[in-house]
Amino acid sequence: MAFFEVKFFSDVLGMCMSMNVVAPQKTRGNIGVSEGSFGEHYPTLYLLHGMSDDHTTWMRRTSIERYAEEHGIAVVMPTTYLGWYTDMAFGFAYRTFIGEELPKICRSFFPGMSDKREDNYISGNSMGGYGTLALALTYPETFSVAAPLSAAFDPKHLHDRDKTYFTDIFGPLDEFDGSKNDLYSLAVKVKESGKPLPNIFQWCGEKDFLIEDNRRMQAHLRNLGYNITYSETDGNHSWGYWDREIQNVLRYIDNYRRGRV
Repeated sequence: MAFFEVKFFSDVLGMCMSMNVVAPQKTRGNIGVSEGSFGEHYPTLYLLHGMSDDHTTWMRRTSIERYAEEHGIAVVMPTTYLGWYTDMAFGFAYRTFIGEELPKICRSFFPGMSDKREDNYISGNSMGGYGTLALALTYPETFSVAAPLSAAFDPKHLHDRDKTYFTDIFGPLDEFDGSKNDLYSLAVKVKESGKPLPNIFQWCGEKDFLIEDNRRMQAHLRNLGYNITYSETDGNHSWGYWDREIQNVLRYIDNYRRGRV
């Protein structure tokens, strides 16, 4: 694999942004490294960070580069700061940036990245788990697999802690339900639209403070008829478990590519 630290300009955001990327590289004689399995065009996983983190965190807290090599997949790790992967009510259009502009930018820098829906996936932890489902439902024709980990599916709890913070991102609390940021409503709208539905792998630890949010969302998606694999095992809201579960995400993607999910 090759590792890239990329600084680039976003026309959508009107400012310079950062992302880390690992991309397949065919090598011989790199000790301790397998060659992997990939062709001229390879699949891509967009991997999102949580509230307290940035585009470097998955590289620093997990062995994502090694895992990606084993599965022959590129991984794009962008930052959106504390924008919750939304087009903010008072701020920047981060969801449009990730869902529309970033894939085009990545393919211009890395021509080997496939533009086919079946080769593009999205995952993330905590706030990034919310962003994972939000982006997969907003752009179901772009992402074929969504894998939220320990996701904060219902951000309304933020309103009690910091009203200004919530309003800047999502707008007034009384306008949240039924909006583009309400994932329960968005899942219904996508189901009724006739658009292709993302395949979903969802995990949350039994001791995670977001476990009830995750149980409610998996039941909601299942009742709507989404193809969802839900995993609830030991664990809490910490990197040791996300390092483990991102490996399960990559195995799920492998099974999806083989037509097994």
